[in-house]
Formats: sequence, structure tokens, C-alpha cells
Amino acid sequence: MNDIREFIVSETDELVRLDKYLSAQMPEFSRSEIQKFNVRRADGTTPKFSEKIRVGDIFSVEIPAPKTDVATDNVSTDFDLDILFEDDDIIVINKPRGVVMYPSAGNKTGTLVQNILAHTKLSALGGATRPGVVHRLDKDTSGVMVFAKSNAAFRELVKTFSEHNLTRKYIAFVWGVPNWESADITGNIARSSRNRQKMTMVKTGGKPSHTEVAVINAWSRAKISEMRCTLFTGRTHQIRLHLSAHGFPVLCDPVYGRGATRLGSVRDADLLEFLRTHDGQMLHAEVLEFTHPTTGAPMRFKTRLPDDMMELKYILENI
Repeated sequence: MNDIREFIVSETDELVRLDKYLSAQMPEFSRSEIQKFNVRRADGTTPKFSEKIRVGDIFSVEIPAPKTDVATDNVSTDFDLDILFEDDDIIVINKPRGVVMYPSAGNKTGTLVQNILAHTKLSALGGATRPGVVHRLDKDTSGVMVFAKSNAAFRELVKTFSEHNLTRKYIAFVWGVPNWESADITGNIARSSRNRQKMTMVKTGGKPSHTEVAVINAWSRAKISEMRCTLFTGRTHQIRLHLSAHGFPVLCDPVYGRGATRLGSVRDADLLEFLRTHDGQMLHAEVLEFTHPTTGAPMRFKTRLPDDMMELKYILENI
């Protein structure tokens, strides 16, 4: 059922643009959303959103009933969800490696969104195939993610991520042992003109990016390190590209890893077997901290390494 609201302009709002006025009266909606609503004057005429309002003007706003789910046939239960937290507004998931975020041309079923929809509703504001999606992880990156269940949560989380008002930390196993304990990696990122599936560092254009990197462990015999990466921006493939561009590509990364040129130096049989047979970059979203989009409560989630990364670490520690 549609929601109809009525507003009477007071003296303090005289000569304000109509869309700006309605945005102030209904802060839960963006100005672009409000411009899609059915707005009428008291006499039944339709005003322009750019017009200046006057004292005593009366406006009725018809707000369409929000869609809170996508088609019921767009669900699946291909794997068990690892739910870290859930309430009426958000659901926090520990995403497994090898799972695609949402349906696309090459992945019609078995996606994370479809499995969540089999469990609960998601905000439709993300679109028919991406309901509730406010950030993304690559198919072969595991770890903590938050999805919006309510429309109000979706709007606030989109703002949180766009303003980078949160903390995201990742664990990566990389080729190479640096001579430093921590580093800041910055630079502009753009899509590669040679391969549209890849990103690249550019001197001009692109978007600014910033990753803080700290070395957790280093295995000099294997020439491999474990690093914790903190994101200050959220560009596509940011961590994988940053580490590779600075000489420390993520292990088993098929796009930026350059693993084929390094396998010849691996002497340990167990490590060589793991690296040759494993699919998916050794990258895990370990920590996600943010403010709850509706309650304002501080939220913090930390996930353990997935089994394959634990196996890799065991091998490295026993070389």
C-alpha cells in the first residue's frame, strides 16, 4: 500500500526549492528518489521540483510501497550460510571462497545473494540482481560482508562505504619478503586499456587509492610473507593490484599473481603441490567495523582464516 504524506510550508521554508524542502521533511529518501514520487498541490496540480515554495503551500506526496525482496525464483541453497549477525536491517555473512556475489551472464545460480534470499529478504534498492549489495568481494576472496535488509539500512550503508567511514582489514599471503615492517601504498587506479578485466596503476586519470600494509609473518626460505592490508579506499582489485605493482603479488592470483615465474624457486614438495593445484587468490577479508545504519551502535566482526589459507600457513610454518 502506498504511503501518502501531506506537508504545509511554514515561514522558515519560504522560497526554498520544492525538492530541497521535501528532502528535509523526508530525510530517509534521497532527492533523486523524491523526484520519482507523485507530488500534488492542494488543488490537484503537479508542481515542478525546481520551483520556489511559499508560506501556506500544501503538498501531498504519494510514496510507492517499497519492494523488500526480489523474485522468489531467484533463490538457491547451494551452501550453508555462515551468518555472523542478523537483525531486521542488516545481515553479516562470512563469504566462502569460490562463490560469486550475485547472478551474472556466466553465473546464473549458486551465488551468495541467491543463498541469502533463500534465508531472508534483502533491500531491493540494489536492483533486481543485486538486492541489498552495498560492497563486493571477488569470487575467490573470502571473508566478512554486510548486506542491507531494509531500504533505510541500504541508503545509510551506501553512504558509509562511499565516505569510507568504516574499517576494512584483509589478510594476504604474498610472494616475497620485504625489508620493511609496514608501508603505505597510494596511487590512482584505472581499468586497463589492454585487458578490460584488469585494473592498472596510472599516473594521470583514474581514481585515488590507498592501502596500508603491515607484515605479520615472513618465511624467508619459502620467500613468502603474510600481510595485513587496511583499506582506506575501495577500488576494484585494489589490494591485489597494489601488492603486485609493488613486487609482492598475492599467491594463487590468476590475474596479478605472476605465479608461473616463481614456482621454479619453490623447493618444498607440499608447498609446490598446494600452489600448483589451488584455485583462488590467498586473500581474506578479516575485519569489518562500521556503525549500525539504523541504531548507530558500533559493530565489529572478525573472521578466522578459511581452511585453505590455514593449510597454507601450516605448510609454511613447517618448512
